[in-house]
Formats: sequence, structure tokens, C-alpha cells
Amino acid sequence: MINVALVMHSARSDNLGVGALTVSEVEMIRAIARRNGIDVHITLLDWKDPRAPYVRGGDVTIVEMTGRDLRSPGGFWRQVRRSDLVVDIGAGDSFADIYGPRRLRNMFIMKFLTHLARRPLIVAPQTIGPFTRPLSRALARLSLRLSKVVASRDEKSTAALRELGIDTSRPGVVEASDVALRLPYTKPAPRPAGSRPRVGLNVSGLLMNGGYTGKNMIALKVDYPPLVRRIIEGFAAHPSGCELHLVPHVISADQPVEDDYAASLKLQADYPGVKIAPRFADPSEAKSYIAGLDFFMGGRMHACIAAFSSGVPVVPMAYSRKFAGLFGSLGYDATVDCTAEDGDAIVGKIFGAYDRRDELAAGMAAALERGLSKLGRYEAELEKAILSAARAR
Repeated sequence: MINVALVMHSARSDNLGVGALTVSEVEMIRAIARRNGIDVHITLLDWKDPRAPYVRGGDVTIVEMTGRDLRSPGGFWRQVRRSDLVVDIGAGDSFADIYGPRRLRNMFIMKFLTHLARRPLIVAPQTIGPFTRPLSRALARLSLRLSKVVASRDEKSTAALRELGIDTSRPGVVEASDVALRLPYTKPAPRPAGSRPRVGLNVSGLLMNGGYTGKNMIALKVDYPPLVRRIIEGFAAHPSGCELHLVPHVISADQPVEDDYAASLKLQADYPGVKIAPRFADPSEAKSYIAGLDFFMGGRMHACIAAFSSGVPVVPMAYSRKFAGLFGSLGYDATVDCTAEDGDAIVGKIFGAYDRRDELAAGMAAALERGLSKLGRYEAELEKAILSAARAR
């Protein structure tokens, strides 16, 4: 049996996007183990959260970690030493300067402890950068060069690797796509002909609150709360008679600045005609709900990926380059940029996309096929690494 440690994943994050990455990664590892007849045990080094785990099974052990465990010989170091392989997905987009120095510092500690333990580090598909500080760039460059596999999830991240001096042609370096394209879900039952169109809007609590500082730390060009209200009012008055659903994807009573659900409740108080999706228990439940909509838009990228990968025409509302990087790399160009476009431009594009949603759906199907094909590159490298670890055993 080999032991695979997952870091910067989460089996119970209130951010269902991070959860979607984890569920999908675990399913990918299980599939590799089954087809190769290998016993694999997964140790998930998780941060403590009150939510019940949504990754379960006899092949999974969840180990709660704190910041103190990163510096304790009996904490992170001990778990890594027990593993044969370490897979780090960087919570999707945290391997960058944009979320502040503390998060990135902890990530560097985990990476370099893994290197010191001489365990193969797999950098799973994620956004790479931006790194704006010289020290961050130097540490990122060194860690990436020491990693066995480096998988970017879009063209922009591949370009960032080159800017860091990483040889993107060397074995083990691949451009893949987001693993959440593989997130399992339940397909919705057909609705009666003539039913009102169902439109979903994910409202980001983080953007509604101006980021962690409350002072537009993400540097949006558009004033996000008024933009959201314009969208709600526009769909409420739309001649198609659509039914608008607010769909939270980060649901957290402990982190009010992040909580999409609280932000949606406040909006519903002013717009009682809108519906609010339930407090989803896990990422697949969220994707199953989104799959039952006819059109979707949102500020949380993995809510948009859930729509995209279940065939629902979607307008991602970008607050960082990860959106255009991921969807643009697949040839899907419906993304609007809240950091560069004003409210009039964004509203115009959203309602234009709604009016041509059938056309969007057709183009999206081809883009999804490209995404799944690119994701296969990462799966192939992960399989090689697992087989190598099994042979070493």
C-alpha cells in the first residue's frame, strides 16, 4: 500500500470550490488505483472546520492541521515523512501574492518541508502566480524546480511558469485544466415544456464586502454591490418571465466576510421575488442544483465551473486572471472582467449572453471536451508518479 498525502485540499471547507477540487482529486486517485490494482491510502491534511467532511471512505484519513503543526516535528513533518507522495493543489488559486503574505508563507513552509523530507511533490492543476515580491518569486521558482510534477490549469499560468524561469518543456510539466471539471453530480429530471427559464446568480460575499479589508482590496473597477442589484432588477423585469435563483457557493457562519449565503439573504430582503438555493452540504449537491438551471453567472469561479461542466450556459464574473485564464484556455470567451470593465459593459454582456444562451451552450460543449482532454495530461503524470511510488515500495 502507498500513502498519498493531500495538502491545500479540504474535505470540509465552507468554500465549496476548494471542496470540489478535493472530491475530484480523490476520485481521480481512486480511479488510478483501481485500474492498476494498487492499494492507495489518502491522508488529507485538512484545516479544522465545523462542517461535516464530504470526503469519506475507508481509504481516507483526515488529519486536522493548525499553523502550529507546520512548525512541530510531530505535525506536518511527521505526516509527510509517513507518505510516499504529496499532492498540493494550492486551494486552486492561493499560490500567489494576492491573498496576503500569511497564506503564502504557510504554503512555502509545507512545500519546503516536503522537499526536505525527500518526498515527491505533485503540484496539481492550479493558478500559478502572480508573484509581485522578489522573495516570493525566488521561493516559488525553487520549489517548482524541485517538484516532480507541475501542472498549471491555464495558459496564463503556463506563461507565469516561464516568467519564473521554469522549463515548461521538461518532463512532468504540463498545462492541464481544473480537476473540478470531473466533479460528480446528479443530472436533473426534465422539466415540463413551457416552464419558466431558471436563471442562477452566485453573489460573492467577499466581493460584496470589499474583500478582507473592506476597502476593495481586489481592486475591482466596477462597484460590485450596485452591479449585483442591476443584474437582479434586470432579470426581474425581463420579458422572458425568468425565475431568478441566488446560489451561494461559499457558505460560512464563521467567516461572515466570505459568506455568500448571508449576502444573498440581505439581497432577498430587498428583492423578495428571488429564490435562494439551500445551504448545500457538499460540492456535488451544489453542482446538481446548478445543473438544473438554464443560465448562470457568478463571482465564484467554481460555481461557474459547476455550470460549465454540467452544460449550463454561464457568464463567469472575473475578479482575477484565473477566470479568463481557465475559460479562455478552453476557447470559452463569455467571461466578463470586473477588474477592467464598467457596470454598463458587464450588464450588457450578461443580458446579451442570456439572449443567445443556446448558442453559448453549443460552444461550451466543445470547450468542455478540450478541458477534459487537457485534464487527462495531468492524470497521466499523476498515474506515473503513483506507479513510481508503488515500485519504490
